[in-house]
Amino acid sequence: MKKKHDTQTAIHGLNGRIKPVKKELPLFQTAVSAGFPSPADDYIDKNLDINELLVKHPAATFFVRVSGDSMTKAGIQSGDLLIVDRSLEPTDKKIVIAVINGELTVKRIRKTKNKLFLVPENENYPPIEVSEFADFEIWGVVTAVIHWV
Repeated sequence: MKKKHDTQTAIHGLNGRIKPVKKELPLFQTAVSAGFPSPADDYIDKNLDINELLVKHPAATFFVRVSGDSMTKAGIQSGDLLIVDRSLEPTDKKIVIAVINGELTVKRIRKTKNKLFLVPENENYPPIEVSEFADFEIWGVVTAVIHWV
């Protein structure tokens, strides 16, 4: 017998591949007021699979946990979980997961005429210029942040 409102979402490794497991969660059709409270609906119109909402390209998507505070002004805090899509093009101003000189980092990418920068969203950190001699690779574009409150 299928549960009506399953509250678990899981990711399982299978032969070295990540396979999202679909679990639907209840979705209220009425938006929640951030101002004065409104009468709550006491019914749920449909279920939502959190993977369908947040993962557009499952075969090219991975999750990574954030450590550090260099992206706080972008709404990314230490301990947050990022959803990263490797199939998206890392265009100017996108937030990316990159490896530079052996260090894994999350930064906003900035392209000028002939220079490339990894720019933090915290004035306490300087932008990182990616020189032509750097060991550099972009792993993917950040598409969502899961932030616990």
